[in-house]
Amino acid sequence: MSRLVLSRLHKAYAEMQVLKGIDLAVEQGEFVVFVGPSGCGKSTLLRIICGLDAATSGDIYISDQRVNDLPPVKRGIAMVFQSYALYPHMTVFENIAFPLRVEKLKEAEITRRVTDAARILQLDPRLQHKPGTLSGGQRQRVAIGRAIVRAPGIFLFDEPLSNLDASLRSDMRIELKRLHERLKATMIYVTHDQVEAMTMADRIVVMNAGRIEQVGAPLELYHRPANLFVAGFIGNPRMNFLSADCLESRPNATTVRCPMLGTVTLPITVPGSLAGQTVTIGLRPEHVRPGDGPCRLTLLPDVVERVGLHTIVHHVQNDSGALFSALFDGDAAASVGTPLAASFAADSVMLFDSQGIGHGA
Repeated sequence: MSRLVLSRLHKAYAEMQVLKGIDLAVEQGEFVVFVGPSGCGKSTLLRIICGLDAATSGDIYISDQRVNDLPPVKRGIAMVFQSYALYPHMTVFENIAFPLRVEKLKEAEITRRVTDAARILQLDPRLQHKPGTLSGGQRQRVAIGRAIVRAPGIFLFDEPLSNLDASLRSDMRIELKRLHERLKATMIYVTHDQVEAMTMADRIVVMNAGRIEQVGAPLELYHRPANLFVAGFIGNPRMNFLSADCLESRPNATTVRCPMLGTVTLPITVPGSLAGQTVTIGLRPEHVRPGDGPCRLTLLPDVVERVGLHTIVHHVQNDSGALFSALFDGDAAASVGTPLAASFAADSVMLFDSQGIGHGA
């Protein structure tokens, strides 16, 4: 296992700044997920860590050693790509053994390592098969096995499940978590899928436009997002945002008014006075309940999605035209065009100031 430290990393291609000062420490044995929209710089950052690309400036330390000038093979890192990159003419055994043959290890050691990796990944019966006879999930496990046999200090995963169907993605998420628990290895995983991030990570690194917006445990980011971007990115369905006027701001209470919710006093303390300013209210769909409650609103469903366990109701906000979503139980009585009474608790609401900084109860 290895500890990774990134210090003031920048990456530019000509005039385009891709990474804008990345500072991050990944502890030994952590499972850290980089998440963010396409183009935010997460895959570029992974390539720089493993040595496939060079930073414009800044430093990379692995186990307290500066590795900026070391080639990938000397960094103690193994990378699993989105593409399986298997050799179709080789057996599973030979695909997994390939990096060990490059290192010119003895045949007995190669056999031992490949057999151990195959047992961990439940590939024992497939060692003499070729990739063309395997399912997508099995092929991905072969690619992971090729990384395991190198006994790296750090595993890097670049969207390894994106080519799999929904069922296989779910199965592989569980397998990767089991693998992490078994190996106790340091793992860094890149994805644009916030569900993968929430279900797999010890800590999530949320990236946007080449910067880190927030780092924290999954539930920390869910309950206490630092800003509007993180609040909107973490959670499915995404958080509802409503523009509101701040009427009064005092210790432990902030009163706001917006067209859809009316006047609401939130148990939130904000620094300074926001009275007279326009703010943004954040309310997660799962915090809206059908029927009466502390704070009431009326939904006029425009779209109703029945997904079995849940029913998602979408209401068009008259003031902005944006969708307001509510997540109810699967058998909730809701139909398009029929007004629906709903409610929420004031302490479930977040408030974002004019700079987009989040404040919660």
